[in-house]
Amino acid sequence: MFRYKQVIVARADLNMSAGKLAVQVAHGAIAAAERARREKRDWFDAWFREGQKKVVVEVAGDEELHGLRKQAVELGIPSELIQDAGLTELPPGTTTVLALGPAPNELIDKVTRELPLL
Repeated sequence: MFRYKQVIVARADLNMSAGKLAVQVAHGAIAAAERARREKRDWFDAWFREGQKKVVVEVAGDEELHGLRKQAVELGIPSELIQDAGLTELPPGTTTVLALGPAPNELIDKVTRELPLL
């Protein structure tokens, strides 16, 4: 049974191509995992041993993404907002995803439980 997970929250309003979305999710997953490795090493190690469970969900837009980030910070969940470099589909600095965790399931669920899967 998985006790830890990472959740990546993507903005639905940007209509990114499948490839662009995949890359943004990957950037988020790596950045948040590295933050967790530095700040919550026991969570990172347990998540890594369990197989690195990841879930991708979506939100309507930027405002909701930033609201979730605020909740995550208040709960002590490692998180990273990813901003695009602007080389292809999006303007430079566009916030694309929020990556949360790895963290205990019950903690992350307080922030993301109601969000639809992507």
